[in-house]
Amino acid sequence: MRYLGSKGLMLDNIQEVINECTQNVRIITDIFAGTGTVSRFFKEHGYSVLSNDILYLSYVINKGVLEMNAPISHNLHDIIGHLNHLSIDNCPWFDIESAFIYQNYSPHDDCKRMYFQCDNALKIDLVRQEIDRLRNEISDSEYYYLLSLLLNAVPYVSNITGTYGAYLKYWDKRTFNKLVLKEVDIIPSDVDCHCYNQNASEFAHQIECDLVYLDPPYNGRQYMPNYHILETIARYDNPPIKGVTGVRIDPDKMSDFCKKSRAEVAFRELLSSLKCRYLLLSYNNEGLLSTDLMSQIVKDSGNAASFRLFEYNYRRYKNKIPNNTEGLKEQLYFIEK
Repeated sequence: MRYLGSKGLMLDNIQEVINECTQNVRIITDIFAGTGTVSRFFKEHGYSVLSNDILYLSYVINKGVLEMNAPISHNLHDIIGHLNHLSIDNCPWFDIESAFIYQNYSPHDDCKRMYFQCDNALKIDLVRQEIDRLRNEISDSEYYYLLSLLLNAVPYVSNITGTYGAYLKYWDKRTFNKLVLKEVDIIPSDVDCHCYNQNASEFAHQIECDLVYLDPPYNGRQYMPNYHILETIARYDNPPIKGVTGVRIDPDKMSDFCKKSRAEVAFRELLSSLKCRYLLLSYNNEGLLSTDLMSQIVKDSGNAASFRLFEYNYRRYKNKIPNNTEGLKEQLYFIEK
């Protein structure tokens, strides 16, 4: 899934800093986990991970893969096949009036929004409702695994350029694809990982670990408006919506880390409350807070003599080939707490 600020290209750099600067790290907390790219990387490298994000969609995606340690069962494989073959014709229980995604995010007589072709919007509703209908027949882990597959499948049929902050006014070719849930392999593991869905500052007071990894927002782009439809599919709570894009009305999900007037205080409060031996923070040199200010904030949160700043030329995905953007650097701030 394409996600703002994904650290897929930074994983080796993150591991190199941990190897160079830390000792005996076993438990890592990922407080702004997003879609879990870094959390899964940590798990694959043998760390026990505490993964957190305030967005429920992130919680679902992470819980669906991080907390599972056994390979996909034959029964779960059959259920995925069943979900992929759902249609209105073989679901007599389905009421189109209850199809929130179809009713609000695909074009028909009562809706002009063009996020999904009508068939795919209906399929999203069918699969989402069927997963809830199956909940008593499957384990908690299997339930979240199925939801994570649905959330990962939706972007491949969405009429967007990258986020859900707006839809295209013409049909992109991907929207003519059929919604298909694709299995994600679960690597057998003895490592215990746990996922949480809390405000970062509140969560920080509750955890103790060896290392905290932070990948906070860098700029003013709030995550909730940009991923509101995925949040609604994850929750399936029929929320009040507004505006041309049908955005959720969730004012409590607006992050202080995205507000220039509040970001410094938010960072200082968060970092000072962490109970860990090491802190590693991702940022960039064009974020809301300057490099000098962020360096001072991190130094003030721990042993200033141990502070290290690592910088890397920015790389982005373009036709799957990384390229550089002149002047922009990804940063990793490290300190011993």
